[in-house]
Amino acid sequence: MPTRRATVVAAAVLALGGATAVAVGLADQDVAPVAAPAAARPSAPSAPSAPSAPSAPDAGAPAPSPTATAAPEPAEPAVERAALPERVRIPAIDVDSQLLHLGLDAEGAIAVPSGEDIDLAAWFDGSPRPGEDGPAVIEGHVDSPNGESVFYDLSTLEPGDEVHVDRADGSSVTFVVEKVEAYPKDEFPTSRVYGNTDGAELRVITCGGDWDPSVGHYEDNTVVFARLA
Repeated sequence: MPTRRATVVAAAVLALGGATAVAVGLADQDVAPVAAPAAARPSAPSAPSAPSAPSAPDAGAPAPSPTATAAPEPAEPAVERAALPERVRIPAIDVDSQLLHLGLDAEGAIAVPSGEDIDLAAWFDGSPRPGEDGPAVIEGHVDSPNGESVFYDLSTLEPGDEVHVDRADGSSVTFVVEKVEAYPKDEFPTSRVYGNTDGAELRVITCGGDWDPSVGHYEDNTVVFARLA
């Protein structure tokens, strides 16, 4: 297990990769110019013609048939969302924490627990709810000014260990650890960690590696990959 600082600066940082969205636009296409209409020649006035008698309806012509109206497509049934996560439990490393719900910070990065909540875990609310298809993301600090934090021992998890998430409706969902990996923060594999999955999965993320005092955070991220039990 990597050596960690027992105490860090007050603004402890958990820098996560892949939090910035990039919009791609399409260039406008030129439209071919429309030809100008030819100038109309003045015509000589014509004599008024006698009104013609109304023509009798063609007895042999079929009567117009009413236009059939297609039946509306049945609406897709609404997909029921999983209940919001409230707590995470990882028995193998004695983790039992309330889950904050955090989004993006002002710089477009995933917000991290801070202040009085610095030692709690958090669910990133831009990810699927645990139990829904896709990778739900839970994050937390490895340490803080208070000492060891919620995910201090996350890197020691092994394949087969379980992560339980308790939800607001009283249900729980269990994930089984498949692997634990460490990535340098400047080489974080965004698509591999946050990319879509065929079923419900979980990512649990914290800091790892050596502390870099020049930038004020650890050099790596520890990422736990887990699948629905």
